[in-house]
Amino acid sequence: MSRFYPDLPRAGVSVLCHRDGHALLIKRGKPPYKDHWSLPGGLIELGETLREAAMRELLEETGVTAALDLPVETFDSIQRDDDGTVATHFILTVFCGAYVSGTPLAADDAAALDWVRPEDLADRQTTPGTPERILRLLGTARA
Repeated sequence: MSRFYPDLPRAGVSVLCHRDGHALLIKRGKPPYKDHWSLPGGLIELGETLREAAMRELLEETGVTAALDLPVETFDSIQRDDDGTVATHFILTVFCGAYVSGTPLAADDAAALDWVRPEDLADRQTTPGTPERILRLLGTARA
């Protein structure tokens, strides 16, 4: 099924990996939201658990691993054309965990990556809700 103009919502994951009060962000290399800063993540593959998908996507896009436990939230990401047609619809489950290992390197769908302090999020073009999500989750997940 296509990511664009789908017949059904697509299930995906997103990961807030943090270290020393910084969040690991990727610059999206593909639509939707190309060139926007976002949490690493992607679609769940058939037979994969949510946690397995989160671990895989984090590693594929950034080269790092994090201590991920249970999901911390789930949200809808729906984009519509000017005429109201649903262009994309993702249901994203978010994991939050401290950095464990790996050398950060943008790969796969990520055009770039950076460790960002929450107070510097306003200076970045981000995907909708990303700054608020990071501020909320890092408020209780300092490592």
